[in-house]
Amino acid sequence: MIRSFCRYGWLLLFFCTPVGQLHAERGIPCRGEELRIAVFDVDATPPEGSWLAYDSLVNTWELGLRAKGIVLLGAGEPIVLCAVDWIGIANEGNDAFRETLAAAAGTTRERVAVHTLHQHDAPACDFGAELLLKKEGLKLYGFESSFQRQVLERLTTAIRNALGKARVVTHYGLGKAEVRDVASNRRVLGNDGKVLFTRTSATKDPVARAAPQGLIDPELSLISFWHNDLPLAVLSYYATHPQSYYRTGIANPDIPGVARFFRQLALPDALLLHFNGAGGNITAGKYNDGRHENRYLLAQRLEEGMKQAWEQTVKIPVTAKEIQWKVFPVTLPAKPGLDSIRTLLHTQPAVFIANNASKLVWSQRLKAGRKIDFSCLVIGKARIVHLPGEPFVEYQLAAKKMRTDLFVTVAGYGDYAPGYICTAAAYTEGGYEPGMASAVTADVEQVMLNAIKKLLN
Repeated sequence: MIRSFCRYGWLLLFFCTPVGQLHAERGIPCRGEELRIAVFDVDATPPEGSWLAYDSLVNTWELGLRAKGIVLLGAGEPIVLCAVDWIGIANEGNDAFRETLAAAAGTTRERVAVHTLHQHDAPACDFGAELLLKKEGLKLYGFESSFQRQVLERLTTAIRNALGKARVVTHYGLGKAEVRDVASNRRVLGNDGKVLFTRTSATKDPVARAAPQGLIDPELSLISFWHNDLPLAVLSYYATHPQSYYRTGIANPDIPGVARFFRQLALPDALLLHFNGAGGNITAGKYNDGRHENRYLLAQRLEEGMKQAWEQTVKIPVTAKEIQWKVFPVTLPAKPGLDSIRTLLHTQPAVFIANNASKLVWSQRLKAGRKIDFSCLVIGKARIVHLPGEPFVEYQLAAKKMRTDLFVTVAGYGDYAPGYICTAAAYTEGGYEPGMASAVTADVEQVMLNAIKKLLN
């Protein structure tokens, strides 16, 4: 009945009053609005001569880097999800991405989630770190932001164009499948409960590769949006570091980019986005000795999981009323002594600067009262939890266990600044991740679990 009333000008005017605006600001869907989706996809491959995260770019691979996303319309203010083929977007860089996408979509920063897939032969982005290095008189390396700002301009244009082509969403789809022989736990413990091996993405040691697979989440989750029988967008989620081999100086999207490309060929009418889950302590190390041909083999296995999840997809009718956005600002507990990074920046090599400058900037933001937004997108029976840093897989498994009555999936690698977000036990077990690679303390576990629980409940 409301749709038929909307033919009359006086009622249309009513919905444009401040009361209607107030409902949108509170995230309450305006009654009678159709759920619509706009999709965008831009090239995020830097030019030769610029810097990737760790190395100067000498060439680009046949598959470039992408920044892809969706805008959901009709459920209050627009909601934006974006996945970028970069190693990480942190601090003021994360702010700028979310604010730029929000402005282009006509929404607020709080209703935007930006995540990276964490490929290593790819750029980083942190405008705060760039400013810090300038003040310290240091070389900027991968924090020089000329290209990153160009990508923001591309995204602005792409989103504005996409809004005019938004399609009505009638259904959403849910599917799951197991991915075999890709993910393995990075941390292999000895009999004393301490880390015996750190099984990196490319593990040459046959003894480390022969160790058990360890704790992983083998499940790939797929969430799709449909207009009747036409798929419009397909979002996949899987937790692992995405590297097969790297430090080549050649920009490439690695395992998930190749798998995504295969699936895009199979589903040409829909935009395919892939998100890295809580894969901080997960790599392909058990199944990958670093041989270059393994990239194709691992991508095939991931693509097979995507295909099976698609074939298992169940479509469910959906309206704008079933879409909600939850956001919870969180203060993570910082390690003491992060200020010492400032001195080390002047004496350590470029890789140290790439891995640690953002941690120093984050500690300064923390002292200024800045928090990190955790968020959750509700789509009927589905929940997508958005987390910062490189969270351990235990947080993803805990989220799923909290709501076994729902379809829960997790995207990690939001605001990249805190680095590894380990479990409390990891800080006593040793190993690479809870050392300088993590900017938070063991107290982070309870903070993370409380935040996830709040979003899911």
